[in-house]
Amino acid sequence: MAKTKLYKKAKNKLNSVKAKEPINDNNISESVEKELINELEATQEIQEKAENEQVENNQANDQTLDENNANQTQEEEPMEVRLERELSEMKDKYLRLSAEFDNYRKRTLKERMEMLKTASEDVLVNLLQVVDNFERALKTMESSQDVAAIKEGIELIYKNFTSFLAQRGMKEIEAIGLEFDTDLHEAITKIPAPSDELKGKVVDVIEKGYKLHDKISRYAKVVIGE
Repeated sequence: MAKTKLYKKAKNKLNSVKAKEPINDNNISESVEKELINELEATQEIQEKAENEQVENNQANDQTLDENNANQTQEEEPMEVRLERELSEMKDKYLRLSAEFDNYRKRTLKERMEMLKTASEDVLVNLLQVVDNFERALKTMESSQDVAAIKEGIELIYKNFTSFLAQRGMKEIEAIGLEFDTDLHEAITKIPAPSDELKGKVVDVIEKGYKLHDKISRYAKVVIGE
């Protein structure tokens, strides 16, 4: 419709020019037609650009309207309803976290109990060798009259057992002839020192003390000379 109007306008302008300037009609017509065509194309380009801008403006307005409607809907939500919804979400999140932590705690506790049950398995298995040696010694004592051999066998078992303890980091706390040390020794009683050099020192051990690596496992129970 708009192109038709522009064409009629161009044609009227062309006729008007021809009426005023009858000479060189063809040249004038061609010049005017070119001018009118350029004007028509420029007008059409402006019109298309205006239509595109209008479409973009309409889309932007629609988007703004949707956002305003969403904001308006959110603003129209009552305070109590919003708070109840947020509280429900927080409760659900808390229950989920609580359940996950409870499952983790139970799983960890079960793993620790299993570790405690089997932690001493290696020690007990090695102690079985000592038990075997004691059983052999007992059988030998029933039939043998050689006291020296029996004594030698028991000494071997003792050395085997103390070596096993040393391999596991269990060492005896030395005490005889040393200064009394409350960090290592536990005084049971005091007796007159056999010599002046043993005054304030350990003269006898009632029960040996042991330490596992650098930790005291059992204090040595000693007698101190005075």
